[in-house]
Amino acid sequence: MLTIYIVDDSKMMRERLMESVADVPGIKILGQSGDPVEALDSIRKLQPDAVILDIRLPGRSGFDVLKDLKETPDAPIVIMVTNYPYRQYRQGCMAAGADYFFSKIDEFEMIRETLSRISLHHPDKIRHTRKDQKKG
Repeated sequence: MLTIYIVDDSKMMRERLMESVADVPGIKILGQSGDPVEALDSIRKLQPDAVILDIRLPGRSGFDVLKDLKETPDAPIVIMVTNYPYRQYRQGCMAAGADYFFSKIDEFEMIRETLSRISLHHPDKIRHTRKDQKKG
């Protein structure tokens, strides 16, 4: 089971993202937040396999949250999403460790497809699987 956490300042977008992936087999949504500080705390506690993270957040940018997440040795997969898919944002996020970067405007379905692909074809990316493999 691929577990995910959603971070976006727009409640409507969080709901849209949750609806988009809710029926994907092998995916479980652990939580969601519009606040970057709350989200970081929850992500650290819940340890999802993947985080869908908006770039523009109140008080702290998604880019800052990304850097914090990727400092940990067992960091989750991070999918950056934005309404502002500027080249410098994409390059900065990828350099900071983002695994994927999608525009909410014209690549929204790619988020669902990517999570589905990871869930089905990359069990090594799923946290509980990695832990189980370390035991053996």
